[in-house]
Amino acid sequence: MIKNIVFDMGNVLIRFDRELFIRRLGLPEADGKLLMEQVFLSPEWVGMDWGELTDQQAADSVCARLPERLHEAARRLVLAWEQPILPVPGMRELIGSLKAAGYGIYLLSNASFRQREYWPAIPGAELFDGEVISAEEGCVKPERAIYETLLTRYGLAAAECFFVDDLPGNVQGARRCGMEGAVFTGDADALRLHMRQAGIRIGA
Repeated sequence: MIKNIVFDMGNVLIRFDRELFIRRLGLPEADGKLLMEQVFLSPEWVGMDWGELTDQQAADSVCARLPERLHEAARRLVLAWEQPILPVPGMRELIGSLKAAGYGIYLLSNASFRQREYWPAIPGAELFDGEVISAEEGCVKPERAIYETLLTRYGLAAAECFFVDDLPGNVQGARRCGMEGAVFTGDADALRLHMRQAGIRIGA
């Protein structure tokens, strides 16, 4: 029986839209493409999730490869991409319904050390019973170790957990550890229905 719901953060609780973040800087298209490559698709971005670099170290390293005119934009993308926070519609309400129904609510996210700074501002964060962040653990989804860290730290049984992530590979990783799960498509109502079909007690 499911007793705990485990959520990813990016594109589940809040939007993580790299193209949008770059577009709202208002830069020429060529500069936007360069920033996409040198920031979001960079080894530094991966290194932040692994906890190999702080966000500031990553920003400094990225800027060292870019023309000075793009340094401010690059630092914004690394150090303030979440501003303003864009909640995924309906997820705060869904989490509230799950909490009211008695489920444990947990976060398992590939994210940098700076996640702790903006996490309290995400709608529904106050309802979570625990969080595991990849940078703090030195491992990332879909590695088995990070799922097991969540289970061990909070005394959870894998068979009693339902995992929600926007990436199929991460959901597969959870299933390999014995959890049930669903790939989130951006539709909170569809997720609510999926959960009800999986036997999770939640309102319509």
